[in-house]
Amino acid sequence: MQNELISLPHDREQEKVEPLFLVVCTSGLNAPATARSALMFATIAATANSRTILYCVQDGGDLMVKGAVDREPDTKPGKPTLKQRLQEAVESGIEFQVCSQSFANKGLKEDDLIPQAKITGAATLIDLALDSDGFLAF
Repeated sequence: MQNELISLPHDREQEKVEPLFLVVCTSGLNAPATARSALMFATIAATANSRTILYCVQDGGDLMVKGAVDREPDTKPGKPTLKQRLQEAVESGIEFQVCSQSFANKGLKEDDLIPQAKITGAATLIDLALDSDGFLAF
């Protein structure tokens, strides 16, 4: 049997594709400090020339609802708000995805989302995790 060169389907080095960084956020208004951290680290990854996706599941999906970050409990002076962190994330070009089942469980629809977010299924999260070059969960 001859030695054969095996080509892997996701060889990013050969494809010259920018790195993919995935941040999974399960926290929303129930844990604003954790949600702010997820948004901050996603923004840092995006500014480090990575394609960055913030995937919101469970309570994290609340962050993607229009006007939800405006309902954050008061923060201490000098600390960034969820609204500020979300704006930074939007400006850095992060892709926002929301778990379809989490959203449906809350009785929400696509029209309830901020314009930058899209609803995707659980299999998408698994694919992203398998394809990512870096991963954080909050």
